[in-house]
Amino acid sequence: MKIRGKIWKYGKNVDTDVIIPGRHCHLSKPEDLAPHCLEDLDKEFAAKVEKGDIIVAEDNFGCGSSRELAPLAIKSCGVGAVVASSFARIFYRNSINVGLPIFECAEAVEGIRAGDEIEIDSDKGRITNVTRGTSYQAVGFPAFIQEIIEAGGLMNYVVSRTKKGEGR
Repeated sequence: MKIRGKIWKYGKNVDTDVIIPGRHCHLSKPEDLAPHCLEDLDKEFAAKVEKGDIIVAEDNFGCGSSRELAPLAIKSCGVGAVVASSFARIFYRNSINVGLPIFECAEAVEGIRAGDEIEIDSDKGRITNVTRGTSYQAVGFPAFIQEIIEAGGLMNYVVSRTKKGEGR
C-alpha cells in the first residue's frame, strides 16, 4: 500500500489528551471526533488537514491515557499515517486496532519538515521525502498486521475472516 501526503510536524510527547481532549471523549462516532483532533495543540489542524496528509512527530507519540479514541480521531480526520521516532506502546496497538498506519523511524523525523510531501510504501516500510529527494527505512509490519490495517482495523479484519470461514 502506498500512502502519500503533506506533512504536519509536531514535537515530543504528544499525548492522547492533546490528540483528542477529554471533554470530547463522550463522542463515539468518527465523524464527530474528527473536528476536535489536535485542537489543543494546533487549532487549525482539523480544518486544514487534507485526506492522506501525514503526521510526523518526535519521541513518545500517543503517550498518556490508553484511550482508543486518539488514533480513531486521527484516522477520522483523513490522516493517512503517522511517522514518529517512537510511539507509546498502548497507542501503537490501538492504532493497529483501528487501522491507522504508523511507522517508527527517527531518521525520517529528523529529515522531514512541515509542509514536505512524503510517500510511504507500507509493504516495505520505505519513506521517501518527495520534496527533498531523500529516503528512509522504517520498521515494517508483518503481513498479518498489514492485513489488519488494510481491512480498516481489527474488527473489520475479524469480520472479514469470519465471513470467509477462516480463523475458526
